[in-house]
Amino acid sequence: MSETCDERSRPVPQGPYKRVLLKVSGEALMGAEPYGIDINTADRIAREIGDAVEAGYELCLVIGGGNIFRGLQAAAKGMERAAADYMGMLATVMNALAMQTALERVGVSTRVHSASPMTTVCEPYIRRRAARHMEKGRVVIFAAGTGNPFFTTDTAAALRAAEMGCDALFKGTGVDGVYDMDPRGNPQAKRFERLDYIDVLARDLKVMDASAVTLMRDNQIPIVVFNIREQGGLARVLAGEGTCTIVGPAPGGARTGRA
Repeated sequence: MSETCDERSRPVPQGPYKRVLLKVSGEALMGAEPYGIDINTADRIAREIGDAVEAGYELCLVIGGGNIFRGLQAAAKGMERAAADYMGMLATVMNALAMQTALERVGVSTRVHSASPMTTVCEPYIRRRAARHMEKGRVVIFAAGTGNPFFTTDTAAALRAAEMGCDALFKGTGVDGVYDMDPRGNPQAKRFERLDYIDVLARDLKVMDASAVTLMRDNQIPIVVFNIREQGGLARVLAGEGTCTIVGPAPGGARTGRA
């Protein structure tokens, strides 16, 4: 099939990565609110994603559901774990639809793919279809986790990053990287510039859960941890200039390109 005009005319990204999965926590969508979705925050994140797409990056997203429902917390209070996790998956679908709306308000074409079929509101997850959407410059938002209980959205993000052949997994958090202790309560906390996957697992650093880190290690996909709440943070890190922590192979052994 020949390329469309839009595909031929897209700019070439200037940073070290071309195709990126962005993992955004549900809490990041709350802004200053105690729960739920802050529209202004969603719009700001959407504008930054739109700028990245305009610069030629291929982006897909996984959004957590912690701003609406946390399966683990509900299970800890006595709810059956599988049921609680399914409820958490539904929360991620709500967030995905909210982000889709925010992105389309700024002119970004999107598709929501759900691991649990919900054909009246979004497309079912089909790997090749999702990859083709990204090639056409659309942002694909993956919802409902892996479709299975007992797996976090971190693991879902790692799985989708591997399936989509992403060059990196960007994890947007409330701090500008990985620290040896919580920097919000410890002014002496030190930020790591770079870590190996084994360092994260051995030190039990709270980057992503162990299953997600192991999956990224097995596929040699770096994890880039940065502050999603900082204005312009995504663009700077994509360009290789922002403050962040990179979890991945030693320099020179990093995975580049896609098969």
